[in-house]
Amino acid sequence: MPYAIDLFCGAGGCSEGLIQAGFHILFSSDISEMVEVTYRNRHKQLGLIQGKNTWFQRADIRNLTGTEIRQHIANLEIFKNSPVPEIDLMIGGPSCQGFSRAGRRDKTDPRNTLFGEYVRVVSEIKPKYIVLENVEGFVDMQFMGYKGITGIEYPDGSVTPDILRRELQEIGYNTLEPRILNAADYGVPQRRNRIIFIGYRNGLTPPQYPAPTVTPSQQLTLLDAIGDLITDKTIRQKVNPKYTQYQLDSINGRTPTITGKPLACSTAKNQELSKQTEIVKERFELFEPGETGTNLKRRVMEAGIDISDKPALIALCAKALSMSNNEVVALFKSGSCTKEQAEILLTKKNIRQRWSHNAPSATIVTIADDYISPWEPRTFSVREMARCQSFDDSFEFLGKRTTGGLLRRVEIPQYTQVGNAVPPLLAKAVALEIKKVL
Repeated sequence: MPYAIDLFCGAGGCSEGLIQAGFHILFSSDISEMVEVTYRNRHKQLGLIQGKNTWFQRADIRNLTGTEIRQHIANLEIFKNSPVPEIDLMIGGPSCQGFSRAGRRDKTDPRNTLFGEYVRVVSEIKPKYIVLENVEGFVDMQFMGYKGITGIEYPDGSVTPDILRRELQEIGYNTLEPRILNAADYGVPQRRNRIIFIGYRNGLTPPQYPAPTVTPSQQLTLLDAIGDLITDKTIRQKVNPKYTQYQLDSINGRTPTITGKPLACSTAKNQELSKQTEIVKERFELFEPGETGTNLKRRVMEAGIDISDKPALIALCAKALSMSNNEVVALFKSGSCTKEQAEILLTKKNIRQRWSHNAPSATIVTIADDYISPWEPRTFSVREMARCQSFDDSFEFLGKRTTGGLLRRVEIPQYTQVGNAVPPLLAKAVALEIKKVL
């Protein structure tokens, strides 16, 4: 069995994919205490027991050394009377917030240089193959005055991929040309582009990037993924009368235990739903499938919208605009309301979106407050988000369900654990290519 190390492991998306591909994870690490609870619980479910056949170390990678990792592996019970094997694969996704194009990019974010620490650990462990995963923005983040672990001082404006590949070359690794992979091409019901770097020790056989496992027309839809989790029984029986293969795979389990048997789950966990007021529910009902807040606002102002069956919204607007209920209904039906009036009806928030049932989900992020179900006037559960990431139903996310305000900077609740994860099926596809050349 090939052996792997998973750094920046998060809740365990990469680990799930590696295990599905037939790898045994000897060591893993992440900095978050909340993540550790989820990760170690999952490994215990699978028969990966701390100190016996695996080791998780909660640590800042800047304080983690190859010597420490090797010592933890050497102390595992499974190697008590046998030599410690070489590491076949080291995989990792350094924290990506500073690279992300989804929000404000921060070139001063100290997490931007964590890929250099990953290279340092690679140089100390010397695994046969390495994989690094990150957001698309990783490819064009520029650095000023960057000095690598090899001592090379890079010209101002050097971009991350060039630095990474040169650093790896200096420590004895060849690299494939970095490639952006879309998770939807690998059986994940989600549009999620990620940059993948694959490296291999000098003298070893170069691997390939995985070919798509599905064609564009075969990409799974939101309905394929979570139609069986619709809470309204009447709607569920109408749109999802029987389980899809993806739903069955999620229930029956893709990830095997240490005995080789997949872990099934009769009742999916993490299905708690957020509570919405009547006003919020009625706002959600105004969205058409696939429509964003920006497009809805434009439709209200240009074509008009009938809110005669939305009593909570009518009362809210009547009070705010000093109008009668009938006047409010007529105003918004006319298509002549002002932007300010439309924002009373809808709020100023434009980032909300009602997902389409017949397409893959949008990229799963760490805050799911603004994604609306196409079937019901509500946001999604942690389990529904996890399904879109290709996690098995037996995978239980622990800790706080969500958080807010400044706590988002330090806490990793369940929604964030899901949003930060590498889709297991994408990780599996990459890992299988490494396994072919081992």
